[in-house]
Amino acid sequence: MRTRLDPVLCALIALGVLLVPWFLFAPGIDQALWVLQAAFDLLNVYLAGRLVRLPGVDRYARRFWTAVAAAMGSSAIADSYQTALVLHGHPAGEVSTVQTAFVVGGMVIVVITMLAHPIGGVGRLRLRLWLDAATVLTAVAVFLWYFLLAGQLTDGRTDDRLAAAATSAVMLLVTFALIKLLFSRNAPFQQLPGAIGALGVTGTAVAAPLAALLMDRSDPRIMYLAQLLPCLLIPISLRLQEIFNRRNIEVPVAARQKRFSRLPYAAVAGTQLLLVLALPAVHADLKIWGVAVGVLLSTGLVLVRQQAAFHDNERLLAEISRRDEWSNALAQHASDTTIVTDGNQRVLYASPSAVRLLGLKEGDETGLDLGGRLHPEDVAVAARLLAEMTTASGTASAELRMLHTDGTYHWTHLIGTDLLANPNIRGLVWNGRDVTDARRLQDELRHQATHDVLTGLANRFLLQQRVLTADADLPISFLVIDLDGFKQVNDVHGHHAGDQVLITVADRLTALVGDSGTVARLGGDEFAVVLPDAAPARAAALAEMISRVVADPIAVTGAEVTVGASVGTSTGTPAETERMLREADDAMYRSKQARRGLVGHHR
Repeated sequence: MRTRLDPVLCALIALGVLLVPWFLFAPGIDQALWVLQAAFDLLNVYLAGRLVRLPGVDRYARRFWTAVAAAMGSSAIADSYQTALVLHGHPAGEVSTVQTAFVVGGMVIVVITMLAHPIGGVGRLRLRLWLDAATVLTAVAVFLWYFLLAGQLTDGRTDDRLAAAATSAVMLLVTFALIKLLFSRNAPFQQLPGAIGALGVTGTAVAAPLAALLMDRSDPRIMYLAQLLPCLLIPISLRLQEIFNRRNIEVPVAARQKRFSRLPYAAVAGTQLLLVLALPAVHADLKIWGVAVGVLLSTGLVLVRQQAAFHDNERLLAEISRRDEWSNALAQHASDTTIVTDGNQRVLYASPSAVRLLGLKEGDETGLDLGGRLHPEDVAVAARLLAEMTTASGTASAELRMLHTDGTYHWTHLIGTDLLANPNIRGLVWNGRDVTDARRLQDELRHQATHDVLTGLANRFLLQQRVLTADADLPISFLVIDLDGFKQVNDVHGHHAGDQVLITVADRLTALVGDSGTVARLGGDEFAVVLPDAAPARAAALAEMISRVVADPIAVTGAEVTVGASVGTSTGTPAETERMLREADDAMYRSKQARRGLVGHHR
């Protein structure tokens, strides 16, 4: 983070350094004071406006920076008016009512905006934020009372008393609002720019009285310098915030959401020191000094002990955050799925891969009915899986199809573990992996092993399996088909045309047989049909239909051809498969001999 190289920041810091010798030794500082303050106000308006226009700023932050720009504009009007008065001979140290009204009006705009800003956090965290803010605010009120308000109420004029009271009230509100945002989890600024800005706003009220007390004199040069330098902190904080936003400086989660703030303890320490600082003014004796020193030391020891405890707690929480981040990273990028459901299959937790598996938007998975996304054919499998999980082992596995939001089903290998009795889980834990591609590959390989590549029909192996699984008590018929004139098609038109003929014949046979049997390609131009529970008459009728349908013309590339079909049939039981194949084959050859001389016609 090389903010020191930013030219605007470098110029502002250099100006702050040059202001010290100028206001201590140069002439004409009365007019320069108000001219510079008006210039700072205009610069603040410009810098706040740049923050409003930055991309990626949420609506609450944009509203806050708009209010800051309006407040700085009001201050610019106030200080410009005061500058005009001073240039026309008005004493520089006497602030006009108009100037005070515009400054207070601008501060009220910012305070209202900050008080309306959402603080974030719930429960005890929110209570702790308010207690921390109240502690710091009390300390600021003590300082304002000591350095600004008490003296004016005792010795000041009525106008000075009212001005001091109004300034103190405004400063308390501004400080409270700033502290609220600094302690909140969704502040519109990072902590460093916010702290610098808060110091600048507070310093405009207490810096001059504090300088007068410490220097023990009211040198106007010292007072003017103490009044001007805090004003310079505000544009520095605005520019620093813009750099943070533009460079997308991302503070680690553990640092961005600090569990403990040390600002309230600094406020306690400050009020203790102020108490000791005030003792000489009341001519305290040794007893009072002893008690004061004891209180100061006791408070200091308690604060040191508290800071040590904070350090240990933050180190422990940082380690927990690191482990959580590590675990979340593994879950985010893991291919395996982890889902936790209650006893009614409602999702309590789902890892990111589970969201991808189901195609859900992140956050939509909680409360989802996992059972409702099962494929209807897998409901019984899921029921058996749940039943197995209730055994002594408590673990079971199965492959199920889960519904994706795109309407498709994904095969998932699930391992379920019953942890309902575990008080830390109280759910059913499902670990799974998407095996859709593996199942698809298995199905493709299985299909290739049992089907003809060209026609998609069953092959000889699958045909035998269908026969073996047929009812042994029912008759079964075989039809063996051999094409007539197929060789001439290959010779005249080429093998591509022959493939087209085979595919067309396969489609015609499939349409004829339908679901009543199985059509297979045995090889070359030879086909077969198995008809379960079919008498010889039915097989003969189908053979006649096949001969007639196959003989219809077939369009091939650049021509139209016809082929014939010699069909042989046989009927028996599944146990007589070999005999039926031989008889059907013999019958086919007899049919071919009878059809000898019929060859394919080509046009």
